Amino acid sequence: MAIDKEAVKKHIRGILEALGDDPDREGLKETPDRVARMYEEVFEGMNYSNDQIAEMYSKTFEDDLSVKNHKDMVVVKDIDIFSYCEHHLALMYNMKVTVAYQPKEKILGLSKIARICDMVGKRLQLQERIGSDIAEIISKVAGTEDVAVLIEGNHSCMSARGIKKNQAKTITSTLRGRFESDPAMENRFYMLADR
Repeated sequence: MAIDKEAVKKHIRGILEALGDDPDREGLKETPDRVARMYEEVFEGMNYSNDQIAEMYSKTFEDDLSVKNHKDMVVVKDIDIFSYCEHHLALMYNMKVTVAYQPKEKILGLSKIARICDMVGKRLQLQERIGSDIAEIISKVAGTEDVAVLIEGNHSCMSARGIKKNQAKTITSTLRGRFESDPAMENRFYMLADR
């Protein structure tokens, strides 16, 4: 599914009119086109399913025999992403993602983990779904069910409108496999994420 830039331009023009402004005035003439190009960029992830993202970033390393039966977890933290809340189309910002997994037969290139997080964020989302989508994709690519995702972020639907609590942070965690069933592994993940 490709983003229909012409439809976005038409609708942004309509929104400007509905707000009581003149879309033909100097400052707004190119706004529909700019917004359409911005949406194409910031919603790029909407073009792909979780399976397609897993395939895009499926580069793994299987030839390192020291990884076989590896019992330690791999943790990548403070991955910056942003997203847009599907309820208000409001920006979710200052988002930091921590991803952990326990390798089985494969290890992922570290940049692939960050790319997966970034692409998942580029959708109309809920923070909770971002975590579960990342966990699902990491699990597919790494071939392990032992995945954990922790996300902390601010939501402009709370900070800039409505309740206007600009210091409020939302923290979500997604635990799969042994991260969910083994309390020691879960505790170790949270300890490492909090460092």
